[in-house]
Amino acid sequence: MRSYGQYCSIARALDVVGDRWTLLIVRELLLQGPCRFTDLKKGLPGVATNLLSTRLKELEEAGLITREDAPPPVATVLYTLSEDGLALEPVLKSLGLWGLRFMTAERPDDAFQAQWLAYAPTWFTTDADPDGPPAIIQVVASGESAVIELRGGEIHTRLGRAADPDLVLDGPPRAVLGLLTGVINLELASQLGLSVRGRRDLLTRFHPVAQDRTRTQDEHRQ
Repeated sequence: MRSYGQYCSIARALDVVGDRWTLLIVRELLLQGPCRFTDLKKGLPGVATNLLSTRLKELEEAGLITREDAPPPVATVLYTLSEDGLALEPVLKSLGLWGLRFMTAERPDDAFQAQWLAYAPTWFTTDADPDGPPAIIQVVASGESAVIELRGGEIHTRLGRAADPDLVLDGPPRAVLGLLTGVINLELASQLGLSVRGRRDLLTRFHPVAQDRTRTQDEHRQ
């Protein structure tokens, strides 16, 4: 494994997770849980098979993932994050929150998958009305579907379809995720092709975490 050769915690961290695809492998294991090699490959469009194998070996040697033989009917190797690997979750959340500023443009060749649609509301928003009644929101982007549930002051998500949602958001990823995370407003999202059906008032319950982060940064500058 290559090293920056610096006695610095940032450099030491990048020695372990700084290579291309490494943090995205951690992302998939955080979102999907224990994965087969084929699950990881599917969740990482564009990664070469041999490179994925190399990265998994490096992560295992670094103690960030473990592998075990799953019993029948799975009967294959499952990769799981270790305690040190799970400790990267707040790092990825912060990195993803910082990266929202670059999500204003959607490139034609960008891949998009349902698990990426599902985690964004959970990681990057909070319920602005924690005492509000439960609500179910169906989101669809590029044919990928996820369900958002507002209940108990928390935001929960899962893949798939809801039987009778209170609100349906359907459109390109830039419009759907941009609206939910506060990157764009409803007017711009509609211009980008977002279709909204049902209780629009539920949109006011999504409070972007990025707004709190910006407010805190401004207070520190004063």
